[in-house]
Amino acid sequence: MIELILYSLLLLIIQIMAHYPLNLQHVQFFLSNRHDEIEYSEVTQRIQRAASNLKETLPVFLTMMLLGILQDIDLTSLGTYWILLRVLFFGLYAAGIEKIRSVVWILALVVLVIMGYTLLMSV
Repeated sequence: MIELILYSLLLLIIQIMAHYPLNLQHVQFFLSNRHDEIEYSEVTQRIQRAASNLKETLPVFLTMMLLGILQDIDLTSLGTYWILLRVLFFGLYAAGIEKIRSVVWILALVVLVIMGYTLLMSV
């Protein structure tokens, strides 16, 4: 399960950094103190929102994975499903596919609930 924790953190780094290759024209801004604002493309804004969304649920995922390790409860399958759903969510969000993206987000949330239930029932 430690590998899944590391994969989830890698996903966070990828999502945070994903918009930089799309904005090479703003390199000077990225290297500055960023006092001024720049206007990002629609795709860049979607990528940034997807990363922000991941930051909302990642602490819950990490906490439950760590509790699973501490309590010796195998959450590997559920953790894998969550990461795969989050990767899919990111791709759908970046591509601007709304309704399917929302369904995937709900499924990822359901996986978190099941993880929590699994931990609770094992106590």
